[in-house]
Amino acid sequence: MMMDGMSVKQLNTFAIDTTAQQIAIAHNEDELMAAWQAAKACLQPILLLGGGSNVLFLDRFAGTVLLNRIAGIEIHEDNHAWHLHVGAGEEWHNLVCFALEQGMPGLENLALIPGRVGSAPIQNIGAYGVEVETVCEYVDLINMNDGKKTRLSKDRCCFGYRDSIFKHHYRDGYAIVAVGFLLAKKWQPVLTYGDLKRLDCDTVTPRQVFDTVCTMRREKLPDPTITGNAGSFFKNPVVNADTAADILRHHPQAPHYPQPDGQIKLAAGWLIDQCHLKGYRHGGAAVHEKQALVLINQGNATGADIVALARHIRQCVAEKFAVWLEPEVRFIGTKGEVDAVGVIS
Repeated sequence: MMMDGMSVKQLNTFAIDTTAQQIAIAHNEDELMAAWQAAKACLQPILLLGGGSNVLFLDRFAGTVLLNRIAGIEIHEDNHAWHLHVGAGEEWHNLVCFALEQGMPGLENLALIPGRVGSAPIQNIGAYGVEVETVCEYVDLINMNDGKKTRLSKDRCCFGYRDSIFKHHYRDGYAIVAVGFLLAKKWQPVLTYGDLKRLDCDTVTPRQVFDTVCTMRREKLPDPTITGNAGSFFKNPVVNADTAADILRHHPQAPHYPQPDGQIKLAAGWLIDQCHLKGYRHGGAAVHEKQALVLINQGNATGADIVALARHIRQCVAEKFAVWLEPEVRFIGTKGEVDAVGVIS
């Protein structure tokens, strides 16, 4: 199905009120290919979009927004694990709920993350100590130019912190159509963050982890259906040990997480909060009053408002801590994705 000259306000959780030349909705691989080829034939730029939960529209998009709505969940199991084959268009939180209801734990730390399944491996989404790479078995994608399908095993996805091969080698001309998940039957709770630390690892249930995660997210993060936002706007910066040591000398209470390679991950929200920016506004955009890592649309923000606010935050943090924050959100210009760091530099 294809619509012309449509608003994308309802298609991005930031609720930026702009338009695309066309919007196409694909419910299967054939429709996905047909819409892609039609846009290509018209020499239009194409933006593949899932739930629109990690994008910022900077302007009107002069091409086709192609919505992947391929659904379906297939389950296979062996003695050690459940294997889920999930359509890229399934809503992520619905998958988490479904797996839990079916007695298949392992996704509960990732509850209430907005977006669709197909976007999860691209960003290697994560929360409360768990990332998609820990449960991903494979990713199926299609070359939109020739229709060939490829299955990449977890190891070939090159997962990193909010990163994957899909942001680089398979960035243009490919579409994720399904994701495979492996949920071990020997469940190991991850209780390393926030209120999860209060739970007893010997008696805790997957449902208790799920409920705790949902409570924490609802208390700290605005509901995108009410207040436009894209969740965490900036990545948590990973710095070398010397930089971290210098910050900790002056701020011993700073949250910090040693990494396997010797570097240190810092909490971007804490750094922003130390600059006293909670509630800070620019135009229709603001820093959320409860979570400094979240930028919100107060109802009439433009992409330019969000960009100006992000640039100010980045400069403040750099001046105070000598750390340059990088956006986690993808920036979408008139003809497609643009370099987010370059835009706010």
